[in-house]
Amino acid sequence: MITDNIVFLNIIFLLLCGGVPYFILLEKSDKFSAKAIFIVSGFLLLSAVILSFYTDREYMTSFVVISFFTALYAIYRATQTTNFYKLGYYFIFINAPFFILFEEHGAFYSLSLLVSLLGIYAIASFYEKHYGSANYLYVRGITLATPLVGIHITVYLITIGLYPPLPNSLFFITHIFNSEANALWFVIVITLYAGNFLVSMRVLEKSIFGKINPNIHYVDLNFKEKITHFAIIVSLVLLSIYGIKEILTWA
Repeated sequence: MITDNIVFLNIIFLLLCGGVPYFILLEKSDKFSAKAIFIVSGFLLLSAVILSFYTDREYMTSFVVISFFTALYAIYRATQTTNFYKLGYYFIFINAPFFILFEEHGAFYSLSLLVSLLGIYAIASFYEKHYGSANYLYVRGITLATPLVGIHITVYLITIGLYPPLPNSLFFITHIFNSEANALWFVIVITLYAGNFLVSMRVLEKSIFGKINPNIHYVDLNFKEKITHFAIIVSLVLLSIYGIKEILTWA
C-alpha cells in the first residue's frame, strides 16, 4: 500500500539522487561552475545514500520512470562534453534510476559510483592544474599525461562502465539475482547498462594514456595525488570484496 510517507520519501530520494535534471538550471547560472555542480551533485547523492540506511525503501514506478527520462537526457549530454567535471555529474544522473530501482542494493551501488567519481574528480583537478582545463581533449603538443594517469582513468571508467569484477558491476549483478523482472525493469536495466558502458568507452578511447615514450615529456602525479588515487582504488577493491560476498550470500 502506498502511503503519504512512501510518496514523501520517494520525492526526497528522487531529488537527492539526481532523478530530476536540476543540472540544467545550475548550468545556466553564472554562480555554478562545472566543478561546483559536480560537488553539489555528489554531496546530494551521498546524502541520499546515508538517508537510505535509516529509512525503509519502497520505490514507486512513476518516480523510476521520471528518473529514467532524466538519465536518457544525461546520456545525451554526456556524449556532447569532453569535460571531466561535467562527465562526472552526468554519470550521477545517468545512474539515478538504479538508486531507486535497486532499493536496498541501490545504496551500495551508488556509494561505489561515488568512489569512482571521486577518482574522476581527482583526474579533472589534475588536468585543470597542469593543462588549464578539465577538458580531456585540451592537451596538445608533446606534453602528455603520464601513463599512470591513464591507468587511473581506465580503472575509474571501466568501474563506471560496469566491468566485472569491479564493485559497480557486482552490486548490479546482485540486484539482478535478487529481483523480479518486468518490462519496465528490462528497459531501464538494459538501456542504462548500455549507456554507462558506451559513454565510459567513448571517453576512454579519447583520453590520453599509453606506454611510456622516453622522447616525450610527461607531467607526473605528485606524491599527494598518488596517495589520493591509491586510496580510491583500495576503496574500490574493498567494495568489490563486499560485492562478491553479497553474490555468494545470495548463492
